[in-house]
Amino acid sequence: MYRLMIVEDDIGIAEAIKKQAEMWELEVRCVKNFRNVMQEFAEFDPHLVLMDIMLPFFDGYHWCSEIRRVSKVPLIFISSASDNMNIVMAVNMGADDFISKPFDQSVMMAKIQALLRRTYDFSSGIPVIEHRGAILNTGDNTLTYKENRILLTKNEYRILLILMENKGRTVSRERIMERLWENESFVDENTLSVNVGRLRKKLDAAGLNDFITTKFGVGYIVGD
Repeated sequence: MYRLMIVEDDIGIAEAIKKQAEMWELEVRCVKNFRNVMQEFAEFDPHLVLMDIMLPFFDGYHWCSEIRRVSKVPLIFISSASDNMNIVMAVNMGADDFISKPFDQSVMMAKIQALLRRTYDFSSGIPVIEHRGAILNTGDNTLTYKENRILLTKNEYRILLILMENKGRTVSRERIMERLWENESFVDENTLSVNVGRLRKKLDAAGLNDFITTKFGVGYIVGD
């Protein structure tokens, strides 16, 4: 599920966008702390940001600049200040698009969906892998299932990535260890067992019981 962060101080507009975006199965957060937008940005880790220009304390240009210091996440400005100077400034600050207020919700969602497709669906790698409703986010090493966002260690993430890439097929313990070694994680048989055990506990706690099945003497499988 893609995450959309809305930086808009007009509560009515923000909630209307949120409602529309959730109908398209986006996970949405409306920023509340306009003194420190970057704190909410870091916590939520969005796939796309909608940003108004006129905001309390600091304007949208300031926060766009701050975001661009740490991320290339797609960013769309939404503003009634839609004269040529503001549009040019927004693009020069690193915005990917500009939507003038008032706007049609369907047009806005079409632009959001198009930008998400261009940024993620057609990138060199696959941003997410889904199985049984669980979404492995390859950009931030987390697994999302229903309302749960599971933080994974590097080894847990790599193990789950290998298994989900081969879902329906048994992956040998030797192959998993080889893949971990490629990333300079030199694990032995016992360490692998410990990592898989910890990973299973996290999955079980999130409601993903029996997500990983052991094929004794062979390896592990993420099955149907």
